[in-house]
Amino acid sequence: MKNSKSFTILSYAVIAVLLVLYVVPLILVLNVSIKSYPEYLMNPIGIVKEAQWENYVTAWTEGNFANYFLNSVLYTGIATVLTIIVSVMGAFPVARGYVKWSGFIYLFFLLSQFLPNPMVAQYKLMLSLRESLSFFGYDTKLGYIILKTSGTGVVFMMFVGYIKAISRELDEAAGIDGSGYFRYLFQMIMPLMKPVIATGVILTAIGIWNDFVGPIMYLPSKANYPITFGLKEFKGQYGNNWPLLACGISIVAAPLILLYTFIQKYLVDGALAGAVKS
Repeated sequence: MKNSKSFTILSYAVIAVLLVLYVVPLILVLNVSIKSYPEYLMNPIGIVKEAQWENYVTAWTEGNFANYFLNSVLYTGIATVLTIIVSVMGAFPVARGYVKWSGFIYLFFLLSQFLPNPMVAQYKLMLSLRESLSFFGYDTKLGYIILKTSGTGVVFMMFVGYIKAISRELDEAAGIDGSGYFRYLFQMIMPLMKPVIATGVILTAIGIWNDFVGPIMYLPSKANYPITFGLKEFKGQYGNNWPLLACGISIVAAPLILLYTFIQKYLVDGALAGAVKS
């Protein structure tokens, strides 16, 4: 009984520390973002006295966030959807053993997670593609989307683990009913994979939306900047105006927070299911 009480106290202590580390900075940024600049100078970390919500309008307009935001939505939305589709189509035959050397293929994806970042090779590939196809490759939106779609390793492995837990009798029943391969995959298997798909969506979206190094290397044109790189440009203009900078940070973080809010109920189940071994 005593050990149980000590464990409960320790658990609450750990949760409290995590809340301080993750929630307090968000509250601090929001608090700073709605301060006037003079009020911030007088009391940087104090509670705001008169909220200045027009700071967000100013930051959005002056920072040209509309264009950056649309670019990020385009990159993140399309690349995430393509990543999920490609991962499902690759994971299903591997999980079921419908292709030769499926075990080796899965091992290959597993080992690839420990390889060095292929950034230099990718950069040279994007340059060479741009020389042959002007609309595809370096400094093009389509090229960047395809590049981001290629990062399916972790999502692929999660899907393989989850599909292995789905009864193979469904495959046999679908075959007897005359269901086509793609119809079965997208209308029967994918609905059963909602928890792990939600996990794959949030992991992929976070990686693409928050990417900062990639746009620096592959998207030098200002018209193609995503919102993270736009925030860097905004900081260069308003480096001393922390209320506006806090607005910019909030604008960048808000879409992912909303996405997580809508699909968070699937995340834990999906992450655990992805680790199932059969």
